Amino acid sequence: MTPEQLALRDAVRSLLAKHSDIRAAIETPHGYDKDVWARLCDIGVLPIPERYGGSGAGLAETRLALEELGRTLTPSPLLASTIAAKALLSLDDEQSGRLLRRIADGAIATLAWPWDGAEISAVNDHLDGVQRYVLDGDLAEILLVSDGVHLYEVDPDQPGVSRDHTPTMDQTRRLATLHLTNAAATRLGPWSPRIRDVALACLSAEQVGAAARALELTVEYTKTRVQFGKPIGSFQALKHRMADMHVLVETARSAALAVTDEVSAAVAKVYCSEAFFKVAAEMVQLHGGIAITWEHDAHLYLKRAHGSGQLFGSPAVHLERLRAKI
Repeated sequence: MTPEQLALRDAVRSLLAKHSDIRAAIETPHGYDKDVWARLCDIGVLPIPERYGGSGAGLAETRLALEELGRTLTPSPLLASTIAAKALLSLDDEQSGRLLRRIADGAIATLAWPWDGAEISAVNDHLDGVQRYVLDGDLAEILLVSDGVHLYEVDPDQPGVSRDHTPTMDQTRRLATLHLTNAAATRLGPWSPRIRDVALACLSAEQVGAAARALELTVEYTKTRVQFGKPIGSFQALKHRMADMHVLVETARSAALAVTDEVSAAVAKVYCSEAFFKVAAEMVQLHGGIAITWEHDAHLYLKRAHGSGQLFGSPAVHLERLRAKI
């Protein structure tokens, strides 16, 4: 990492250490801390060029911030707004510039696209269909929708749009179901399939951060938990298990950093999803009974691992994509 990237990572980590409170955030009506989101925007973690009011950060810097958010499981609109911003940047249009300036100012944006096989149809720039599991879909001030052919801007407050919060096992991730019924839309330009790769790369970075923190918490716990007069971390069998967790985290980080194209993005999604779930499951096992109590964060990491593994397509879905490339 460059000195600038290290400084950005440290700034985000310091912010989250001082202000991130998972349980307080998920208990708010909107499910995230608005002050933390505003501070993240001030730091400049969104990948928006300076000509649109952004800090000029690239996707590499945004992924560093997402890794830090993953470490603390901080509920945040950054993932959704990043994907929406990159979709707009794939176009060359003044409408895109207008929306990017709003995102740079802190407006929550989201992109609804048929990654789960849903069908959204467009007739005369009016949209019909249902898209599930839309990131921050019920909160977004900027709503972008793709039918797989074009990218549209949709007024989220019009009568033809219904947005329902979708409760899931992972309370740290805000998802919604979007219903479109003859909803008027503004066509912004052609849809770029590369946006899926961006989404997978960003999600993989977040998964790596969460897996790394799960490992750290487990190691810390095994140094203090005593059985038979010794810290359980001194037992050889547990040392081997934590060594395996370390290998999973580091290889997942390598996979996430290696994303450059469609194939490497799919590989990262598969490997990081499975590595994070294994590390989170081991975290619960090695913490024992305390891990399944509400007071401890272990169960939150396991739930995030399960949910993020299915987001944007399960590992099985992306393995099929990879087989088709062979």
